Amino acid sequence: MVHAQGTLDLGGWGAILMHEDVKKEISGGMKNTTNNVMEITAVIEGLKLLKYPCEVEIYSDSAYVINTFNQNWLDNWKKNGWKNSKKEDVKNRELWEELEKLTKIHKVTFIKVKGHSDNEYNNRCDELARNAIKNLE
Repeated sequence: MVHAQGTLDLGGWGAILMHEDVKKEISGGMKNTTNNVMEITAVIEGLKLLKYPCEVEIYSDSAYVINTFNQNWLDNWKKNGWKNSKKEDVKNRELWEELEKLTKIHKVTFIKVKGHSDNEYNNRCDELARNAIKNLE
């Protein structure tokens, strides 16, 4: 489960890694960032902690992250010279490239969840992201 929060100046991300009974919470934040950067970063940081190839389900309320993989946006961007459907440069290309490398190590399934609802893990990730922002202030 990953989530991000952001304002114009500060951004935070949170993730919970779960395997059987074990849970590990991670979070972080940055100044001068965007919500999208934080959403991608949450996934990257979670995957970077895995010590060997795994089957991974990533739950996120970020349509941007989920659709990039589930609707083949990433493949289309690469085919089009890292241009989006509006023929503009894809933002955060270096993060997408890093995330793509990590998804090739693991068998990853991306699952969309509704944000700000009753999903306890998404709510906890939201709290982790908000706390990360507070630590920057």
